[in-house]
Amino acid sequence: MTAQNFKNHTRYHAPFHFISAPLCLAGLIGSIVNLINSKPDNYYSASLLVVVFVLIFLIGSLVRSYALKAQDRAIRAEEKLRHFILTGKPLDSRLNIRQIIALRFASDEELPSLAKKAAEESLRSKEIKEQIKNWKEDLYRI
Repeated sequence: MTAQNFKNHTRYHAPFHFISAPLCLAGLIGSIVNLINSKPDNYYSASLLVVVFVLIFLIGSLVRSYALKAQDRAIRAEEKLRHFILTGKPLDSRLNIRQIIALRFASDEELPSLAKKAAEESLRSKEIKEQIKNWKEDLYRI
């Protein structure tokens, strides 16, 4: 496996991104087409099918977003601790969660200066990642 870097750090979870989400979207589209083409005596069951697929899509999206939020909280705690261990100072309070998540890829040598620069210049997460020279892999986040 090649080393993780800015160009290849985006990760996909095949069961979610390539199976569940597309099938759910296809089912939602199919149920809407079914509702549009159904006869008046089938409107109720066709409508229920649309509602079911909307709910499945919503539940899947919420479950995914809750998992990402939990990972974001863990990353924030880890990076605050790492910064404190490296510098003896807390992480700048001007940094938002997206910036802190981007900083997780910075090596220990780069983290303090890059965190300071990100806070002072309000760098976006993409800009932070682009400035990292010695990439620290994160292979656990999905």
